[in-house]
Amino acid sequence: MVDSESPSAARVLQLVASGAASSRTELATALGVAQSTVSLRVQDLLRAGVLTEAGHGRSQGGRRPRTLAVAAEAGHVCMADLGGAHTRIGVLDIGGQLLHSEEIPLGAGESPQATLDALHDAVRTMLDTVRPSGVLLGAGIGLPGPVQDGAVTLPSRMPGWRGFDAAHALRRTFGCPVVVDNDANLMAIGEARVTNRGKENLVVVKAGSGIGSGVIVGGALYRGNDNASGDISHMRVAAGADMPCSCGIRGCFAAVASGAALVEQLRAKGMDVESTSDVVLAAENAEPEVITTVRAAGALLGEVLATIVNFFNPDAVLLGGALSTSEAYVAAVRAGLYDRCLPLSTRNLEISRVRTGADAGLFGAGLLVLDTVLDERLAKLADSRTEPDQKADV
Repeated sequence: MVDSESPSAARVLQLVASGAASSRTELATALGVAQSTVSLRVQDLLRAGVLTEAGHGRSQGGRRPRTLAVAAEAGHVCMADLGGAHTRIGVLDIGGQLLHSEEIPLGAGESPQATLDALHDAVRTMLDTVRPSGVLLGAGIGLPGPVQDGAVTLPSRMPGWRGFDAAHALRRTFGCPVVVDNDANLMAIGEARVTNRGKENLVVVKAGSGIGSGVIVGGALYRGNDNASGDISHMRVAAGADMPCSCGIRGCFAAVASGAALVEQLRAKGMDVESTSDVVLAAENAEPEVITTVRAAGALLGEVLATIVNFFNPDAVLLGGALSTSEAYVAAVRAGLYDRCLPLSTRNLEISRVRTGADAGLFGAGLLVLDTVLDERLAKLADSRTEPDQKADV
């Protein structure tokens, strides 16, 4: 079997493809592991045909290192980040490089199977247009609700999805390995692994039609005991008063500060907005009523996050989703955090937008699929390598 302490195959390929490392020595330095460990993993990847040796690099005083390159023709993965009103789809090559992304008008409001069938058609059209190298290795999907073992559990904004085994349905539709996870978790994974901030403990918030967060601890996603870590949507806030929430509880944070809640509030005041994007655009156009509403929502998020920051003391709080594109919103979140946190908790705290932008969830989904597919392939190679020895002992 593959050594559990070895770096993931997808991470090795990502470093080589991005140019961050081009030799075994550079990989060992970037990953913080022994060169012997990296050499074993590289050898497996060469044998699997996903890495190639592309010549020799500069000598650092000894033998010239053999440079590595990703075999792009080895395959690709497709991804989707399903939202309440729209979906972002894309494709990564086997080295984790984003080849294409786009947004389509598809949300989670329809029945599960109808939504996934439409998603499959859109992804197939995208692949026919982009024509990435190699075969489709797998698909990764982010859903705006809690997910456990590929099935949707207790969703508050996805009517008809409760208990639906999305992973099984997508495997049947796409005919390849599929990974399904919560959209905020995937955003956190994508941001942590692609930007390489040098930050190990992160709170990554996706603020769009709904609000959720992913938590990175020690550089890896923290899921919690029941895979429910990071669900800040249903924390009670004073501003929620007796406001009913889609989860059945009153006074939830999401009921008054999510993008969907802001749309309802502004429409009740006669504003012509249909989506969270409309709210952000109106704020950019300096509509006074909208700016006030957006700032109030940002301040509430800062209030909720202050408790988390005081308790967790992360390296960074990173904001993604449609609302994070509003400067007024981000400024209000930042002010709320500084106002309510202990000075020691914010002394070295980074508060900013995700660097991977709207594609953060796509990166997370794609890299998670590559982890699964490549590590399974290497495990099979390792098992096949031991078979002759086992037979010889019989």
